[in-house]
Amino acid sequence: MNVKRTFGTVLTILGIIGLIYAGWGFVQHSQQTRGLIVYGVIGLIFFVSGIGLVKNTKDEV
Repeated sequence: MNVKRTFGTVLTILGIIGLIYAGWGFVQHSQQTRGLIVYGVIGLIFFVSGIGLVKNTKDEV
């Protein structure tokens, strides 16, 4: 079991959830703009770092 690849997958999923939540909030105008921007930025950071971990981790044989 490759821990880095698993952690990268979890980060990617959390990033996607954060981006969807921020997008949904912008569409619904439900919260303050600052909070939604924070969710979007954190989601983007998680998404990019998760993709980077999955992409750069080599398979164990």
